[in-house]
Amino acid sequence: MELTVILLVGVAASVFVGFNIGGSSTGVVWGPAVGVGLVKKTTAAAVMTFFVFLGGWTVGRNVIDTLANDIITTAISLEVGVAVLFFIGLGILIANVFSVPVPTSMTTVGSIAGLGLATGTLQWETMGRIGAWWIFTPLIGFWIGSVIGRYLYPHLDRHFKVSSTPGALLVLDQSGTIPKPALGPNTTHQEFVGTIVVLVAACYMAFSAGASNVPNAVAPLVSDGALSDNPAILLGTVAIGLGGFTIARRTMDSVGGELSDIPLLAAVIVMVTAATITTILSYIGIPISLVMATVMTIVGLGWGRASRLIAAKDLVQGEIDVDVLSMGALKVETPEKVPEIGEEEPEVMEANELFNPQAVTKFVLMWVIGPCVSLGLSYAFFVFFPFVG
Repeated sequence: MELTVILLVGVAASVFVGFNIGGSSTGVVWGPAVGVGLVKKTTAAAVMTFFVFLGGWTVGRNVIDTLANDIITTAISLEVGVAVLFFIGLGILIANVFSVPVPTSMTTVGSIAGLGLATGTLQWETMGRIGAWWIFTPLIGFWIGSVIGRYLYPHLDRHFKVSSTPGALLVLDQSGTIPKPALGPNTTHQEFVGTIVVLVAACYMAFSAGASNVPNAVAPLVSDGALSDNPAILLGTVAIGLGGFTIARRTMDSVGGELSDIPLLAAVIVMVTAATITTILSYIGIPISLVMATVMTIVGLGWGRASRLIAAKDLVQGEIDVDVLSMGALKVETPEKVPEIGEEEPEVMEANELFNPQAVTKFVLMWVIGPCVSLGLSYAFFVFFPFVG
């Protein structure tokens, strides 16, 4: 009877964590599409839940194994797992209160590492490997974004620009005997195809979010066998979906409007890049942050686009006018003939900013605060209540 009660408390704690993860990750994945009116928030949450399940059921199993078995040398008992889940959820909740997506994987690892530090069971080799990828991930995202922005983005924008016009994307044509779907009154074929691409990219990103985030909600309950993988993944999916339908509405507004007022083509590039980085690292069992990869790819893409007006030799030699590298470059219209690198006019790059610097600062601070809160509270708790196993 006592074990059943503890398990129910553990399930409630897992739902609490997943609920807050859903509030954070749904905003990251669907914020751009919701921000320009491609999908409604309710539709975004429903599609998010489905692809989160697919990601958790497939690639996410590898991350569950890392979190449950590789960070500390002993199994996480059910009682301890409940406490760890509480600290994970608290770190994520703090970020959601400020409507900022938090790196949930870092918060989860911080909570488990706090337990390991307090009890002397931390696997330093595993933590070193995970920490190295935490450093490399934003650098990889920035590098990929900057290369695409500098060398490819103007050409992609010239030939494959994704636009969104007022009115319905599709309508029901009832002029014939059998009603059939048709393009809306303002919808072009390019817009229709571009919209499909945006939605596919968002679904791919939702898959990667499930691969990295479902384990965060359930791994502490899997470690000692309280739950097996399959029911744990189902539990995590339901909890994340619940958060997506409720508190994610604020985060979708934050990501869709405050952080990134960027063209849809740029949003597609960011989503595909961040999702690919996250999926690959989740496949090899690394708990990684989708938020971090997303934000740094945005910054890199804008920087790379703006840097086209500077020749490569000047970049290498460090002869750069920082004021010229306006991050509003992605919002500049690409001319009929794309200028060569070093030939664009500097004043062209002085458009409105790509993102709000204050918003980015808030995001970065929460990346640090969330994991630190979970690690510090977990460590302090298990120092005073050292029960493991």
